[in-house]
Amino acid sequence: MRRWLGPLLGILLLGGVGIGLYFSAHEQQLLTQQVTVRGVIGSEKEDFFRDPRVIEALRARRLIVNVEKAGSRQIATLPNLTSYDFAFPAGLPAAEKIGRQRRALASYTPFFTPMVIASWQLIAKVLVANNLARQAEGHYFLDMKKLIELMNAGKRWRDLANNPDYAVGKNILISSTDARKSNSAAMYLALFSFVANGDEVVQDESQICKIYPAFRDVFLRQGFTEYSSEAPFEDYLVMGVGKSPLVMIYESQFLQQAAHNGLRPEMVLLYPEPTVYTKHVLVAFTEAGKQLGEALESDPALRRLAVEYGFRTTDVAYFREFTGKYKAAVADALVNVAEPPSYDIIEAMIGSIEAALDRSRPDPFGHCGHPKP
Repeated sequence: MRRWLGPLLGILLLGGVGIGLYFSAHEQQLLTQQVTVRGVIGSEKEDFFRDPRVIEALRARRLIVNVEKAGSRQIATLPNLTSYDFAFPAGLPAAEKIGRQRRALASYTPFFTPMVIASWQLIAKVLVANNLARQAEGHYFLDMKKLIELMNAGKRWRDLANNPDYAVGKNILISSTDARKSNSAAMYLALFSFVANGDEVVQDESQICKIYPAFRDVFLRQGFTEYSSEAPFEDYLVMGVGKSPLVMIYESQFLQQAAHNGLRPEMVLLYPEPTVYTKHVLVAFTEAGKQLGEALESDPALRRLAVEYGFRTTDVAYFREFTGKYKAAVADALVNVAEPPSYDIIEAMIGSIEAALDRSRPDPFGHCGHPKP
């Protein structure tokens, strides 16, 4: 018996070594099969891509993703765009612009989010009291037509009736990012132009002339604006109602805050009526970029993780479960939704805002006959 024990132990030892070598070689093979994907993204998706669970889910699909952030509209102007495998801005117009800058192999829309306004209970009460908003199940719907009429008339908060708590001299305005660089501001411009044009999508220069300079002036009167959607939302969170009574944001930002850091009871969402959806479009320039786009669209784990960062996906049931878990009062379904104008129309209106900010540039709508700001 003993004479067999030594050889048997030797065989077992060799077998263990062999198995170890096999798995080591197999792991090395998997590592060599990993695809590194480099891309530039809108800042609103940075936390999603940094999440260890997202990184692990992508590694399971043999993808290692490295991202850099920029303003969604700014992405298309990057001088080194050709060095990336993909671009992932917010907004269809921004994606269209990127597609014009560089030929894409494919595009994917794994998630989307509506444009909303971050506000406060005391502001919402004032708006309701003045027939500018209505409440429904913890959130509010804002009458954009009436609000835009007040903004165009230069009204201030103290001009509103039934306003004991916010009778200040501040202009009634919606704070946004820089329309020249950020998609969230471009979507605000799309929404403003739709309402100002009689609830019709602006389709040509003659219609732009009709609503000029209203759209230009409402952006200029904000003063200094940031290029990234995270900055005005951070002001809202930190500085409160005095700095930010109404802030145009992505719904996903509000929900992400609710899930990861919590909301103060006085924070509320206002849903513009109408609103616009922002589609997050991944533009793939290489095969590696295509693999990432396909993974984000098809992988159930990645779709669920996107929901946990506030984005809406095809997984409607999980979105409802998520918002219920964090008691985030959001609109389950939106009916009054407008389409944004084409890329060329958005660019034309933004060109007028650029000219107003840079007097050395000619205003493309100076011929409309309205006074300069």
